[in-house]
Amino acid sequence: MSDTVNVTLDVECCIGCEACHELCPDIFGFNTDDEKAFLITDSGPRDCIEEAASTCPEECIAYEE
Repeated sequence: MSDTVNVTLDVECCIGCEACHELCPDIFGFNTDDEKAFLITDSGPRDCIEEAASTCPEECIAYEE
């Protein structure tokens, strides 16, 4: 099992709760103009990304090896 995973974010489904940005600020940014998260990078530490994905209320975050 790799400690790094690839991550995708469905920006259209994002409701702007900022949970992913608060949990993984090196992976997820937040655009205050449109109140949506965005990806800073497309991969990162498994533990942080798994937590962000499980916290997202709209299930906008997906990841894979």
